[in-house]
Amino acid sequence: MAIFSIPGIRLAGIAAAVPRKEVSNYDYKWVSVKDREMIVKTVGVEKRRVAEPGTSTSDLCYTAAEKLIADLNWDKKEIELLIFISQSRDFIIPSTSGIIQDRLGLPHSCVAYDIGLGCSGWVYGISAIASMMSATRIKKALLLVGDISTLTASYRDKSTYPLFGDAATATAFELNADAAPIHFNLESDGSGYEAIIIPDGGLRNFISKKSFDYKKHGTGIYRTRFQLALNGIEVFNFALREVVPNAKKLMQEMQKTTVDFDYFVMHQANLLMNETIRKMMKIEKEKTPYSIREFGNTSSASIPLTIVHKLREQISTRKVQLLTSGFGVGLSWGSVAIELDKVVCPEVIEF
Repeated sequence: MAIFSIPGIRLAGIAAAVPRKEVSNYDYKWVSVKDREMIVKTVGVEKRRVAEPGTSTSDLCYTAAEKLIADLNWDKKEIELLIFISQSRDFIIPSTSGIIQDRLGLPHSCVAYDIGLGCSGWVYGISAIASMMSATRIKKALLLVGDISTLTASYRDKSTYPLFGDAATATAFELNADAAPIHFNLESDGSGYEAIIIPDGGLRNFISKKSFDYKKHGTGIYRTRFQLALNGIEVFNFALREVVPNAKKLMQEMQKTTVDFDYFVMHQANLLMNETIRKMMKIEKEKTPYSIREFGNTSSASIPLTIVHKLREQISTRKVQLLTSGFGVGLSWGSVAIELDKVVCPEVIEF
């Protein structure tokens, strides 16, 4: 179990970008009206943002980063680290981080690299960026996370298509000796890698003509091997088994309880799942914001998007204690306890 703390790194700002196109699950004609209503009620997704063909995750990340840098009034020459976290990168090679570094006009002295993570990406990303800043004394850095998930979901798969939306976020960090320590508890279990997977397209199963053949996997579930497969029951059981102990162990290490935190922000996976976790942790509803109804499951962007969408006023005007938890594909999960004190946070940007 990786429980650790990193001092002296301040979260300076967060920005989020989503596609303009909005799709309602009430219009999802692959299933009956009754099923659509049930999806909205239990899964919690009423609307989702869907990227137009040709729009990439890096486009959304760039849009969020440009706005955040401008609002922070940062000199781009001083940004020395950029980490891009996604499972929908622009190309197999090269890395997407370098493309964004160049597009933003950041200096060649800026370290830029990709990390391939999904639902736990923002939590893991903070640990990576804070660790490197602490070790190297880099003063300013950007964490870019997000995914275009709708592109790989089959319209004829009711287990995935109504769930996912597209989004990306930019989070800015700066070296600050007075910043409160950031606390982490990170875990993983690769034995569950098949629970959320796109089987073909990588080097293990290279893409072929058969990758595009549709196959029935259950009632209302047809997809190809180049589309997302989700074992809902396995993921649900995993989340209920691992998320609560992970968060509780972090709080125990900090000698804190849920009372000491203003908000608990979870990965926006599934309303029923998240509400079950909330009740298991005995956290009040008003301390657990959701964005899943408006944006769906937005993978690694879901936690920061929820913060921007629901807590923008609070984090912009006062000190807020957050406990966040990311969990899913990998299987990978983790919690981070972080203080946000009057950070820069523009409204959600439409691209």
